[in-house]
Amino acid sequence: MSTTNRRPNVIYFNPDQMRADMLGCYGHPLAKTPNIDRLAAGGVRFDQCHVQHTVCTPSRCSFMTGWYPHVRGHRTLWHTLAPDEPNTLRYLKQAGYDVHWIGKNDLLAPESFADSVTKVHDWQWMGGGSRDIFRPDEPGYWSFLYGPSPDHLTDWHLVEQAVDFLRSRKPDDPPFMLFLPIVQPHCPFSCPQPWYDMYDPDDPALTNRRPAELPDKPAFHALIRQYRRLGELDEAIFRKLRAVYLGQISYVDAMLGRVLDALEETGLDDDTATFFFSDHGEWAGDYGLVEKWQGGLDDCLTRVPMIVRAPGCSEGHVVTSPTECFDIVPTTLQLAGVEAKHTHFALSMADQLAGAPGDADRTIYAEGGYDPHEPHCFEGTPGGFQDIGNTTDGIYYPKGLQQQQRPEGSVRCTMLRTATHKLIRRPLDVSELYDLRTDPDELHNLYGKPEHAPIQRQLEQRMLDWYIHTSDVVPHTRLTRNFPPEVLAK
Repeated sequence: MSTTNRRPNVIYFNPDQMRADMLGCYGHPLAKTPNIDRLAAGGVRFDQCHVQHTVCTPSRCSFMTGWYPHVRGHRTLWHTLAPDEPNTLRYLKQAGYDVHWIGKNDLLAPESFADSVTKVHDWQWMGGGSRDIFRPDEPGYWSFLYGPSPDHLTDWHLVEQAVDFLRSRKPDDPPFMLFLPIVQPHCPFSCPQPWYDMYDPDDPALTNRRPAELPDKPAFHALIRQYRRLGELDEAIFRKLRAVYLGQISYVDAMLGRVLDALEETGLDDDTATFFFSDHGEWAGDYGLVEKWQGGLDDCLTRVPMIVRAPGCSEGHVVTSPTECFDIVPTTLQLAGVEAKHTHFALSMADQLAGAPGDADRTIYAEGGYDPHEPHCFEGTPGGFQDIGNTTDGIYYPKGLQQQQRPEGSVRCTMLRTATHKLIRRPLDVSELYDLRTDPDELHNLYGKPEHAPIQRQLEQRMLDWYIHTSDVVPHTRLTRNFPPEVLAK
């Protein structure tokens, strides 16, 4: 795609927990996201991009490998990419890229950094907003709604490092890969002013949420509301946390603007491919829920922004066909002129960057949850997030407690999604089927209804075929069947 002979620089600007439908360029009526919109106007926006898992680590392992989470067991927070597994950063570093990491790590095992990253910049958690807007005995205490952050903290510090890095580049430096995985707009719902109070919680647009307590939903819907006391919250709290979430997105937008301005000031924008995307979404009050869940596969969790501006790309192009988030793997490697040496299941977006429409008939997949025989996967156990998951005042305490006490709410599941239908199979809980043409908010579960049996059978057969084709990967390097020389010498 580059218009020069130089391999393009690459930036992954990767906010955490950002759903697509609450951005201006994705159609939200209130969202103030001028810089995200500006990036989309100069690049390509993928309207229906869906992640392969709705929890941080599994999703990131997918978008750096092109593997579905089940391929190598990357289905938990604890199983990051090991040194013997491929990742896009390693490919680029081995190809001569200067790979810089500025942000959190939910991706690589510590042993994997040496051959994948040139430099990890300063990372430290610098705190957030105040939690004392609710007493511990009030239901809002578990809602993730905090007060405003006192000032620019962790993420702004990270972005300023990125800006300094861009300004330090010299013309004869090698191409760079800048991975910028920031924390916002991940809960708790908090950010600095003026973004915290940027949106009026009484605006009618913030009341248009998917309703709670719908019939034929999986067990975790009711369990999360129970363990977090969300069913006891009044409407004002849900409006405020949704308004603050919008403010967090606008805060991310301001930080993206800092990076885009630095690219333009330095002239690097002409030779840089910038990818803006998230690892998963956020309920933000939909279905009466907050945060996300390892078995949650609703569109507000799987559908994320994916905007790519690359040298020579088609400006302002919108791809409406289904796309999988891990498609950035072959896309990035193709832009960099690097050949993948492992089997993956992603499709390059290069043609769409050039203006092609994409495959409207494509089927996309996501998955999540744990089987009963996998107690080592559940949160709230030794070896997990002890500080926030196992202490009784930690914000994730109800989540870990729920998984330990009610594991039936965390069962394994798989999603198949076409442009018109969504199927979610949960062998040990409620399965789901939706006609997205008439029910885009997934309110009416059609699974098991006789009149929808033909499409259900068709989609289930397609899901079975997909599992057969993606159940594992065979290494490209062959090992011999010989004995070691020292054994034969005896």
